[in-house]
Formats: sequence, C-alpha cells, structure tokens
Amino acid sequence: MEHEETGCQPHPEGPILCVNNCGFFGSVATRNMCSKCHKDMMLKEEQAKLAASSFGNIVNGTSNSNGIEPVVAAGVECSSPSGSGGSGEAKPEGPKRCGTCNKRVGLTGFNCRCGHLFCAVHRYSDKHDCPYDYHTAARNAIAEANPVVKADKLDKI
Repeated sequence: MEHEETGCQPHPEGPILCVNNCGFFGSVATRNMCSKCHKDMMLKEEQAKLAASSFGNIVNGTSNSNGIEPVVAAGVECSSPSGSGGSGEAKPEGPKRCGTCNKRVGLTGFNCRCGHLFCAVHRYSDKHDCPYDYHTAARNAIAEANPVVKADKLDKI
C-alpha cells in the first residue's frame, strides 16, 4: 500500500550492492553505486574532462575565450605518494584545558573576556585573577548608550 501511494517500487531482486564492492547499497539512479562511490566517480569524470580540455588547449596553443582559467573542483586534495597530507594542513590541537588548574574542559569550558578558557570552578573573574577591567568597560558602555543631552540656553527676559 505504501508503494502505491509514493509511486516507488521495490527492486524485484531486493537491494543491490554497490558495483565497487564497498559494502553499501547502490541504486539505479546512481548507476548501481552507493552515494560515495558515485560522487567519487563523478569527480573523476569531471577532472578527466577538465584535463582533456586543458591538454587540448595547450596542444592547440589556445586559451579560454573569456580569459578565465578553469577551476579545479573544491574538496579534491592532492596528496603525495608517500601518504602524507602535506604541510598546508593544520594539525589538531590537544584537548581544551582550564587556564588556571589545567583541567580538561572539552565543550563545557567558559571563555572569559580576558581571552582564556576556564573550567566551571574558575570561570568567574575573581577566581582566576582576571586582568580584564570590567569597571572601565561598563563605564564606556554606559557612556556610549547614553549620550549627553544638553539643552540650548534660554534667553533671559
């Protein structure tokens, strides 16, 4: 009954495994491949077309008609054969820790206005000897929010 309402028909032989034997299920819409293998194949085809057109332009000595070079698809990483990711990648930081007691805080850390991260015990400014001047900051905020309004002087009669 559900299939009649949605218009989808189950495959007569049951689910189809990906043709790349990756262990996931494929579909007819993705050429019997899983979504990841299909996406990878599409990227490879796009790169092959780009490389063929670039090669043809180099051989013929022509460039693009609009003068803009083709852009390589985003998300494609070039890696060396040795398997290293390259020097341009940022290395992940260690665990986040409290600035005072060095306790691991993870996602429960509190950022202070002084720019440091603290645990629940040291999150207040008086607990970690915060150098941030809250009084001056509050005075400046009040001064900006409430400008001085001075009325014109009245003429005396």
